[in-house]
Amino acid sequence: MSEIKIVEAPPGIEGNGFFATSLDKAIGLARSHSLWPLPFATSCCGIEFMATMGSHYDFGRFGSERLSFSPRQADVLMVMGTIAKKMGPVLKQVYLQMAEPRWVMAVGACASSGGIFDTYSVLQGIDEIIPVDVYVPGCPPRPEAILDGFQRIQDLVKNESGRRRHSPEYKELLASYGVQ
Repeated sequence: MSEIKIVEAPPGIEGNGFFATSLDKAIGLARSHSLWPLPFATSCCGIEFMATMGSHYDFGRFGSERLSFSPRQADVLMVMGTIAKKMGPVLKQVYLQMAEPRWVMAVGACASSGGIFDTYSVLQGIDEIIPVDVYVPGCPPRPEAILDGFQRIQDLVKNESGRRRHSPEYKELLASYGVQ
């Protein structure tokens, strides 16, 4: 169902054949180039993201120049920086307010693993409270790394089946995070 097939043209249409594809592929392609990110920046990784949005790196060329600061209008949650344990419930609430389908990108060492802050007050990776799709390494990561992480999100979106979000495995993953 998810592969491109060459089909013979109907009678009366000139040509050797035309391309037909599944609806999943067409929706995935359109969705992957119209993502609206929600930046959740708490420290220095947010500054690097600001550089990524500038004219030199031009984040908008990927179809994402419209940042959404409302979780209800965002597709991609980009968590950048140190997340304190007191901030964890707020981050989870923002994630839950996003509509499905939603993707999460952990940008930088602090969001991915707590970074250099191995203390009682710092969350040792946001994957303790919400599922993460792409990790971007670095302290802080260069704008090129953030762009690469976003392209990986686009690849996930482009190739994801519409049925994945309704699969028992996906529902089990969300249940393991306490997400309905």
